[in-house]
Amino acid sequence: MIEGDPRRVVVLGVTGSGKTTAGARIARAIGARHVELDALYWGPNWTAGEPEAFREQVRAAIEGCERWVTDGGYATIVMDITWVHADAIVWLDYPLWLTMWRLFRRTTGRIARGVELWAGNRESIRSQFLSRDSLFSWAWTTHKKYRVSYPEHFARPELAGVRVLRFRQPRAFEAWIRELESRAPAPAGPAASGQG
Repeated sequence: MIEGDPRRVVVLGVTGSGKTTAGARIARAIGARHVELDALYWGPNWTAGEPEAFREQVRAAIEGCERWVTDGGYATIVMDITWVHADAIVWLDYPLWLTMWRLFRRTTGRIARGVELWAGNRESIRSQFLSRDSLFSWAWTTHKKYRVSYPEHFARPELAGVRVLRFRQPRAFEAWIRELESRAPAPAGPAASGQG
């Protein structure tokens, strides 16, 4: 990697913004471990993880890794584990209408295909369209909240050395990630067998 490319990245954004897809692409481009925080946090039947147990899982997932990418904020639980040790934060701060449209497409696709998520959980019409606790309600309420709380977090002294890359449109992120991908090292070939 050329000097200046990130090695440890936290990807933020409201639900439906594309954090996991973005995180996976960044991880491939920089040769890093990709850690999806939701997969560590949620237990069977959408049971939220205990904070200390979750912290230990996150710590174990990135411990000893020179390069890692996490997607998902969980600022109040793991900021001191991930955010402060990152060299870049990628914030997907897209318009609410776009995020809601993406969330609708993702959710209906998962329901139609019966996609199994973390710990055997699945999304359903009832949980996502007939519940006050749906991801749509969460996205609606957190979109404005994050636009206030994230900049406040970024201003903290312990994050002074972390670059914040705020993308307000998908095309801006796409331009950045393509440039990063263009600099990615070629995959290593098969290891030499040592046979003459």
